[in-house]
Amino acid sequence: DGICNHIKIMVVRCVPNGDERDKDVANAIRYAVDNGAKIINMSFGKYYGTNKAAVDEAVKYAMNRDVLIVHAAGNEGYNLKGKQHFPTRDYADHSGQAKAWIEVGASQPNMQPASFSNYGKKDVDLFAPGTEIYSTTPDNTYQSLQGTSMASPVVAGCASLLRAYFPD
Repeated sequence: DGICNHIKIMVVRCVPNGDERDKDVANAIRYAVDNGAKIINMSFGKYYGTNKAAVDEAVKYAMNRDVLIVHAAGNEGYNLKGKQHFPTRDYADHSGQAKAWIEVGASQPNMQPASFSNYGKKDVDLFAPGTEIYSTTPDNTYQSLQGTSMASPVVAGCASLLRAYFPD
């Protein structure tokens, strides 16, 4: 349950315990779009891509259907300038970039970037709460967690609230 009571959440797990595969990411994006998603939260990332073209095609598919993608920036404390953190809004074929893409870093309660959060003047769009996030965990338990994977859903939730009020 969140701040926007009249939205639906579609859970699509494309990342096994371990490395996400590009074909699974691409298929998950297409599945979500085909089943009505208007905002896709992607709380995962890596520093290499084996089939970026497939992911780019899926992202273009989402962009052509008015879908916003919200992506976690990563937790290594890196300046992402000059680094690739996949998936990325930049298309490998140099045809441009996804316009409806928000890259999210994690902030602390004092509204400063968290020390672990990746950042970048042009590579991270905004920061959202990403520390001391009380979240669900397996076996009906809860735990305080941190990371850009906690911050990204905060932005996706705010975007859903905005979209509910301004659908066009």
